[in-house]
Amino acid sequence: MRSVFLPLAIIASLGAQTPAPAADPFAPVRFLVGEWIGEGGGKPGASSGGASYRFELDGKVLVRRNVADVAAANGRPASRHEDLMTVFEEGGQLKAFYLDNEGHVIHYLVTPRPEGVAFTSEPTPGPRFRLTYLKTSDSLVTLRFEIAPPGKPEAFATYIEATTRKVK
Repeated sequence: MRSVFLPLAIIASLGAQTPAPAADPFAPVRFLVGEWIGEGGGKPGASSGGASYRFELDGKVLVRRNVADVAAANGRPASRHEDLMTVFEEGGQLKAFYLDNEGHVIHYLVTPRPEGVAFTSEPTPGPRFRLTYLKTSDSLVTLRFEIAPPGKPEAFATYIEATTRKVK
């Protein structure tokens, strides 16, 4: 009886082992955590600004707060752009929700790339948006914001490109 019980106890203990920890859903965006300053340009004109990325809600949400000051150009006055974006996991997919002071509301799907990460807006009847972060070093990231016109959802064209530097 004892010889039968021992193998059964070993088999039962194998099934009770602690499972391996789940993969970090925020791994593709973790390099962004911190404070960044940058300068760039594009269709709106030359700009400078900064962004912070930090985890909130017990690490369940990555929050980006961004400010860009756009210089006056071509008869347009100088302006200030502010936005807030939350990055979260839903249904096994990393997603983001974006709001800004111009009234834009964008729902993004987040896709890891070998050189960084891309935030691509979900398909809608209107234009599509893609925000890409290209990591060039631990302290330098190129940010590219692209827009695809209605009816051409994959015809992305660069609207803004900036180089950002991590300061904290």
